[in-house]
Amino acid sequence: MKPLNDEEALSLIKESITQIIPDADFTLVEPDDKFRDVLELDSLDFLSLVELLSGRAGVRIDEDDYPELTTLSDTTRFLVERTRQGS
Repeated sequence: MKPLNDEEALSLIKESITQIIPDADFTLVEPDDKFRDVLELDSLDFLSLVELLSGRAGVRIDEDDYPELTTLSDTTRFLVERTRQGS
């Protein structure tokens, strides 16, 4: 997978969340909000999101990485950095 830029990473995150929660309203989520709280993702939803992001971005996401996946900004930054490392 090629390195992602911020826009591509954010789009990937939103598409992945929408696959889990089809009616997710991103107008309610600011870039630095904890999206799990705002969108009411439970633990299983979050694990599904991690699997989707990992598969779609082509990067490994370990449990140690979960704290970096709390806001849209943090998750975007994580995916951009991780896809750059892999290239």
